[in-house]
Amino acid sequence: MTRRLDHARILMYSHDTFGLGHLRRCRTIAHSLVEEFRGLNVLIISGAPIAGAFDYRARVDFLKIPSVIKRRNGEYTSLAQHVDLADTMEMRRRMIFNAAQTFQPDMMIVDKEPLGLDGEVEDTLAYLKTIGTTLVLGLREVMDAPDLLRREWTPKGMLSKVAALYDDIWVYGPPDFYNPLVGLDVPASVSAKLDFVGFLQRAVPEADLARPKPDSEYILVTTGGGGDGADLVQAVIGAYEAVPGMPRAVVVLGPYMPMEQRKALMARAAPIETLSVVEFEPHMEALIAGSAAVVAMGGYNTYCEILSFDKPALIVPRLQPRQEQLVRALRARELGLIGMMLPDEAADPVRMAAALKALPGRTPPSKVRQDLRLEGLSRINEIVGARLARPVLSIVQSAT
Repeated sequence: MTRRLDHARILMYSHDTFGLGHLRRCRTIAHSLVEEFRGLNVLIISGAPIAGAFDYRARVDFLKIPSVIKRRNGEYTSLAQHVDLADTMEMRRRMIFNAAQTFQPDMMIVDKEPLGLDGEVEDTLAYLKTIGTTLVLGLREVMDAPDLLRREWTPKGMLSKVAALYDDIWVYGPPDFYNPLVGLDVPASVSAKLDFVGFLQRAVPEADLARPKPDSEYILVTTGGGGDGADLVQAVIGAYEAVPGMPRAVVVLGPYMPMEQRKALMARAAPIETLSVVEFEPHMEALIAGSAAVVAMGGYNTYCEILSFDKPALIVPRLQPRQEQLVRALRARELGLIGMMLPDEAADPVRMAAALKALPGRTPPSKVRQDLRLEGLSRINEIVGARLARPVLSIVQSAT
């Protein structure tokens, strides 16, 4: 059964300065919504350089705005280095505002950054509020370590702006896992808008079910976007070089890994028969679903996929410039859902090899937590249906 929302429009914003997490999360939500609601159209605004490398379902489109890249030290620069950063930001602001004016959305969902990168969506949000658009802020279940988030948000008066602008705040996790605003002095006006919708469950798209699969069991090693994933891949290769009899592994480097690092890692891994290296894989759900276990840095999307496909997992989180992956991994390890190693521990080849060999035999998450539920997408569908319902809303057979 699908529902109909005739002529309804949702605008999504994903600032995308480092990695693929924001765009992948928006795309997942958008696909779920158009599956649930006939007549609904979604436009995703994204700064991801490779936004066009992904498939989009009918009635989901994207607007690519100029890319701004976040360096590992936390500073920003324009991807087109011949263009001044200030000019790039002005182009982004104008494109976002013009898109909102033209698209006239019934709802806008902003991913993670309440005002956008450097405040670039604040004017757009203020405009949309005047025409009655429902404004939604979507937050990861872990934003950052509390002290780092407090240092980032407090000087900007972020919580008061969130209270003034947003109608709803969706937290993409269950309330008993983590509160993304812990450590902040959250006013009642913001707390009242928090809705812990749950983790965003994943499935292998039907079109990917027929894709060729590896012909033997494998451990999947993924770095997400790959911009800061070289250390994890080096640790895995080092384990395979040091210890014989390692299980087969497939390593996905990620599209944002610098070319020099990609070439060096692929050359280093080439002599190892049980190690296959892939530069980029846009169909990660199928690759994770087919694996015996997963090794990852533990970004939000990968964590949802580990839970959705019930895979034993070893997480080696990044520690800088954000500690989001570390906080998530520590909490998940506390609950017994994953194994975890710090980067300096993973750099020990013998220790890493032992962890990799033992990983496929680790108890999967569902056996540890019988009450584990992933219901974020279905919960979002319910909220959107209630928010955007019109008198013409009706139930129709999906075959019609």
